[in-house]
Amino acid sequence: MDSLSNLIDGFGTALTPMNLVWVFVGALLGTAVGVLPGLGSAMAVALLLPVTFTLDPTAALIMFAGVYFGGLFGDSISGILMNTPGNSTAIAGTFEGHRMAKNGRAPQALATSAIGAFIGGIVATTLVVFFAPTLASLATNFGPAEYLALAVFAFIATSAVVSDSALKGLTALLIGLTLAVIGIDGPSGASRFTFEVPALFDGIHIVVITVAMLALGEVIHIASKIGRPEDRSLIKSQGRPWLSKAEFRDAMPAWLRGTAFGVPFGVIPAGGAEVPSFLAYGTERRLDRKREKPMFGKGAIRGVAGPEAAGNSTAGTAMGALLALGLPTSATAAIMLAAFQQYGMQPGPLLFERSGDIVWALLASLFVAMIVLLILNLPFAPLWAQLLKIPKNYLYAGISVFAALGVYASSASIVDLIFMLGLGIVGFMMRRYDIPLAPVLIAVILGPLAEESLRRALAVSEGDPSILVGSPITIVLYALMIIAVVFSIVSKVRARKTADF
Repeated sequence: MDSLSNLIDGFGTALTPMNLVWVFVGALLGTAVGVLPGLGSAMAVALLLPVTFTLDPTAALIMFAGVYFGGLFGDSISGILMNTPGNSTAIAGTFEGHRMAKNGRAPQALATSAIGAFIGGIVATTLVVFFAPTLASLATNFGPAEYLALAVFAFIATSAVVSDSALKGLTALLIGLTLAVIGIDGPSGASRFTFEVPALFDGIHIVVITVAMLALGEVIHIASKIGRPEDRSLIKSQGRPWLSKAEFRDAMPAWLRGTAFGVPFGVIPAGGAEVPSFLAYGTERRLDRKREKPMFGKGAIRGVAGPEAAGNSTAGTAMGALLALGLPTSATAAIMLAAFQQYGMQPGPLLFERSGDIVWALLASLFVAMIVLLILNLPFAPLWAQLLKIPKNYLYAGISVFAALGVYASSASIVDLIFMLGLGIVGFMMRRYDIPLAPVLIAVILGPLAEESLRRALAVSEGDPSILVGSPITIVLYALMIIAVVFSIVSKVRARKTADF
């Protein structure tokens, strides 16, 4: 009952006229950025992070609630209408969604995506409301060794397990950890990787890293391809932007199954919703083979419904893991953690006590954001698709200017712009050689926490390393990590053998 009363108080804050405006603006901007191929929800949050410095914490985080889910739906629009998903999390839903569009059913595919995102998000956020406080209270049992185990689990899961190549994933992790330790070491006062440059003594701000890696890196990557012929075409979306009763009945089981896949993955550091969305797609495809008239390959509505619900339910429970444990389980969640930190708040067990009014307003605004997105996207999704007609040279030049202004506004430092350019080139090279970005962002965020936890644990034990595996929680976390790594290796070996045959 405490959770319900706190949520009602949160709605009292979220439903004020000004905060409703911020939710609407966030949903609008998140969807607009998510529609553009290669950008997505992580990019939307990264670009808007510097803009919110002038807002109070409640308004800024409420706005990010709209951006968070708006970017996810925007990803699907370009995938369905253009066969170019805005982000990797939308790939699974694109297969059948684009086939539906080619068969003249684009509005129904977009409606299936919007309703699936709504159902998955609502169910996951409801679970977060009732279980995040319990999870936070359990997390009070976490000491330095447990937080170190949690950070190591996140590092390994997002680099070695999720990545197609463990070497590339670990390379990304190393880049992130290197960026995380730049600056003056607090306990010893020694400078690390500063090269005696005064501007590096305070480290590189997370805003500079996220905007450079996500936005500028993507801009340079796209610029390197401008002028090459492309075979993509935008399919027009005309007709009824809703589902018939028969279509709704057909999609409902897939929405529920997709939600069931996505919910647990939100609290696992798996780098995003790619795994549950593909699991949902594979399940629907196997079930479709048993039907009298299989539809997969012809534009199956269940092939859109399952992955879309899985993606948003993963995002919903990822917010719970972020708030209760301080654990970012995806690149977007890592940037959301940076948004909390810029207002002096550290997500984790004590957040609900220290900043409970802001947390419950944020959770309430997640419900509001999904309702706003449903209203915006069911009838107006075809209008969003018109953004895909903007010439790339104008579009990405505008993004570059916006990114530079945002970084400069956050610190008024020319040096930060130079860092942004250098890291943007690093981001471009990572895309060029298919090195994932999520491990970099999670390492930058969790690196200082892991280092501090290691030092505190060894200080408490007077240098005895056995403390690092001396509790049931650490043993369970490391065991899960080993199981995940072994499962990943076995899966990849089987996939290679299958490919050889």
